[in-house]
Amino acid sequence: MGGKWTVIIVGLLQQRPLRFTELLNAIPGISRRMLTISLRSLERDGLIEREVFAEVPPRVEYRATALGVSLSEPVIALASWVSEHKAEIAATRAIVDASTGSDC
Repeated sequence: MGGKWTVIIVGLLQQRPLRFTELLNAIPGISRRMLTISLRSLERDGLIEREVFAEVPPRVEYRATALGVSLSEPVIALASWVSEHKAEIAATRAIVDASTGSDC
């Protein structure tokens, strides 16, 4: 559940159901393989659901479940915390980077 793409995928699917290619196009930097792995994991965790339509060719849509939608509140709280503390975080990073000679 803690994958890199979890919040982005669930956030997109809260807006409306999307097909695989729509998700792929909406998420810069994600590969087809990583999207497939992430979708399977999110479905297994109960955050999204997959619906297959009996059409030719088959059509598959993904949507956020109620559990997935409930993830937005803590994510928004985390984003708010980061926004409030970004100057402090940047200052601390600068101090640590200066003392270690690192900038990761």
